[in-house]
Amino acid sequence: MSRIKRRLALAHAALIDLLHAPLWRRRPDPYDAVFPQFIQQVAAMSAPTVVELGSRNVTGVTRRGLFPGAGRYVGCDVHPGEGVDQVLDVHRLSEAFAPNSVDAIFSISVFEHLVFPWKVALEINKVLKPGGLVFVGTHPAWPPHELPWDFWRFPEAGLAHLFAPIAGFEVLSVSEGAPAKMYALKADARTREIRRFHANLGVGLLARKTHDYDADKLRWDVDMDQAVRTEYPRPL
Repeated sequence: MSRIKRRLALAHAALIDLLHAPLWRRRPDPYDAVFPQFIQQVAAMSAPTVVELGSRNVTGVTRRGLFPGAGRYVGCDVHPGEGVDQVLDVHRLSEAFAPNSVDAIFSISVFEHLVFPWKVALEINKVLKPGGLVFVGTHPAWPPHELPWDFWRFPEAGLAHLFAPIAGFEVLSVSEGAPAKMYALKADARTREIRRFHANLGVGLLARKTHDYDADKLRWDVDMDQAVRTEYPRPL
């Protein structure tokens, strides 16, 4: 990018920030409240086994220290790296953990990268103890990232349905937040008004396992390798 283009891009970004400043929300965001609920409830457990899905330090943020009372903390990721205790495909979580053996499982910005997120929800049910907790933080809207392994976006209702009673869960809390605006860059009457609508960048869900799901009713025996021929991007 030339120096002139770079300056124009910076000026454009500054103008957008100026125009949007009145819209920035400084009040508490409902999305930001869900994960602290999970942390608080896990802290009340006695030496729990806590499993983090997608634990590799990619952005400089690690969460192991948020659970000082954990009797066992296992960070899982598809690739080795800082923060990873066990390399595994979470679609096969029950091959790494015994049934009904884990007290709490959480993932942040992972579910959008799963080939079969409904399968992973069932795997979580398999390994959680009855009464165990799961937190999932993901995106209703977000720019494409970690390509080509960026598959899904989850509105509040969609994420909640992955952890429905038929899958053996009770949803305790689910909220969207991190508000944003969208703009269509197409001269099309159907999309021109999209700027009037609200969008959210984050959605968080807290659920409790109530029972083992019925494996005769819910099955997904398709192997991930049958659906994709690529792999999640490796660290540079």
